[in-house]
Amino acid sequence: MAHPPQLTPEQRAAALAQATLSRRTRADVKKGVRQGTLTIADVLELAKSDPAIAKMRVLELLESVPGVGRIRALAIVERLGISVPRKIQGLGIHQRASLLQEFTSQPLGRGRLIVLSGPGGVGKSTVANALRKSSDFWVSISATTRQPRANEVDGVDYYFLTQEEFDRRIADDEFLEWASFAGARYGTPAKPVEDALARGRNVLLEIEIEGARQVRSHSAEALLVFLEPPSWEDLVSRLEGRGSDSPERRAHRLELAQTELAAAKEFDVIVINDQVDKVVQALLSLARSSST
Repeated sequence: MAHPPQLTPEQRAAALAQATLSRRTRADVKKGVRQGTLTIADVLELAKSDPAIAKMRVLELLESVPGVGRIRALAIVERLGISVPRKIQGLGIHQRASLLQEFTSQPLGRGRLIVLSGPGGVGKSTVANALRKSSDFWVSISATTRQPRANEVDGVDYYFLTQEEFDRRIADDEFLEWASFAGARYGTPAKPVEDALARGRNVLLEIEIEGARQVRSHSAEALLVFLEPPSWEDLVSRLEGRGSDSPERRAHRLELAQTELAAAKEFDVIVINDQVDKVVQALLSLARSSST
């Protein structure tokens, strides 16, 4: 086995300086793409004469495009037959042409990803059920490791997965978000969401606050909406009205709700749930205004 070349201190310093310069060059390119001063076509052309750009991963480049994010970038490279670790310099002629067409052709109209969250008991599920009746929204179906109930159908109420399959999907980064609750795990599969958005459907994710944070880290295009009660007294009334909860459980829910309400400042839009129909109309307006 050949030994690596022995570098002098001067050569090592020069190599480190070159590596730093290459990273800076790629960072500048990604910044230009994010700000709209460089297109995908520009970057592919620059890569022909700049080795630092040529060694940039295609996935890394696509993630820099405004409104794309990691999940959509992964879907694009998969659809175009480009491997995840592929660098720009390794693109074939047909892959390069497909990539250019992807980002230069006129889009048919991409849907809007809206994430609805808020404190427990505020009425998120009621709003989501009302939106299911609207042709304007596709409401995501969660995956879970719990057993189906007698009236639940796989692929309609939930995607019911084994623990092993859930683990595999986590490892392969196939969830927009996931969490554990009451001894089971729940997650939002990314591919159905991306497919619906690509078809021009607006997508609603009705999830908990920590899940909303995860979605934001995965998808730059997500619009986070916080559903807020009309008043603290109203939320207390709703939570205490759950007859199946013990007094200890209600006290825990109220304490948790105070923490959850404080997260509202992290969201893009706050909507007060004083009337379900008004909330539905507000979400429809957000989707339409964001897609124009």
